[in-house]
Amino acid sequence: MDDHDATAPALTTLSDAASTRAVRTLRLLDEAGKIVGELRKPRSSVGQQPANDVVIEDPTVSRFHCEILLDEGSARVRDLESRNGTFVDGTRIGEAWLRDGAELRLGRTMLRARFEDERVVQPLSERSELGSLCGESVAMRAAFSLLEKAAVTDATVLVEGETGTGKEGAAEAIHQLSPRRDQPLVVVDCASIPAGLLESELFGHDKGAFTGATARRTGAFGEAQGGTVFLDEIGELPLDLQPKLLRFLERKEIRRVGTNNMEHVDVRVVAATHRDLRAAVNRRTFRADLYFRLSVVRITLPALRERLDDVPLLSRHLLHRLGASPATAQELLRPEFLRALQLHSWPGNVRELRNYLERCLVFQQPVPLEGAASMAAPSFSQARQQSIDAFERQYLSQLIAAHGGKVAEAAQEAGVGRAHLYRLLHKHGLAARGSG
Repeated sequence: MDDHDATAPALTTLSDAASTRAVRTLRLLDEAGKIVGELRKPRSSVGQQPANDVVIEDPTVSRFHCEILLDEGSARVRDLESRNGTFVDGTRIGEAWLRDGAELRLGRTMLRARFEDERVVQPLSERSELGSLCGESVAMRAAFSLLEKAAVTDATVLVEGETGTGKEGAAEAIHQLSPRRDQPLVVVDCASIPAGLLESELFGHDKGAFTGATARRTGAFGEAQGGTVFLDEIGELPLDLQPKLLRFLERKEIRRVGTNNMEHVDVRVVAATHRDLRAAVNRRTFRADLYFRLSVVRITLPALRERLDDVPLLSRHLLHRLGASPATAQELLRPEFLRALQLHSWPGNVRELRNYLERCLVFQQPVPLEGAASMAAPSFSQARQQSIDAFERQYLSQLIAAHGGKVAEAAQEAGVGRAHLYRLLHKHGLAARGSG
């Protein structure tokens, strides 16, 4: 996301932090009690395609039907825009907590979720900074660990994450940690280039290949010879270009527009998207075979609202990069200011935080945050609501974790109705978005 000195990736270690985390193993059983799949990593997909972690041979199940996310003691299931929907305990959901013993229906297939006592260790990086990215949270250090491992290989990498989470920074970090670091990194934004020009942008063209082609063009893959091509917003790639990119990934060959000659190029591809390409495969707007070739390694960058503990570190990091003096940063980043930042949901993620801090630097003081109460002088009612929201978020996070995602048990302990608890969880981005 930000420019940085790429000659040597930043390395800041966490000497006093754990270097691992563990997720609780989850088994999916069929109606006869037979194990259909065993989930042992933070993200697993279920569907018809053999590339899924759990393969269901049922024509009413979509190619990529749902995703199951495991944490230390809980699990969530997220529908991937499946054709026939995902149901938890009889309710069609978009995303929902998955309790121990929950009934999961995908198409006509009935499954039951069962947690096991076994916990599988997942590595965390010891870094708190990687290139232009920074974070001490478990979610971010887990992403750093994957970025570090992927970088030293030549594998194609798919970086996923909402807009503003730092996907370009992740691609830069991969390139700078790789053996290709001394060769070019060429960026192509698939969303900003007109569809009619994108093929030429990627593969190049000969003089006279089309109207306006007054000179020969090398194209991104040719320019990046020996290095890396970063394909940003790959989900916007037109269907007619997808087979050509697939051919390159399989053969490392390109054909310039206006020629019949194939050229071999030695280039690594890192792609990024804010969309879920598996849902696009279900909609048939993205080729399944291309998705498989792009997602040899999948790395998901967490949204800022999922790592609000990183806001103080991020704010210091961003102010430094914006040129703020240490005295200015210290004056701005007072405890009450940081607490207010952590109450915001940051729909624009790190990019939004950076832009906001830049406005604060211009005025040399906190300025009103769009979509939130003014942090300079909140009214009594605003301050009270901020405190209530902070209490609710912390209380609910601890409550639902203590009950392993079992909403009914959590609601009983809290002394509230299950429907009310679902609404509170949804309000704070801690729970499912369901329908039906």
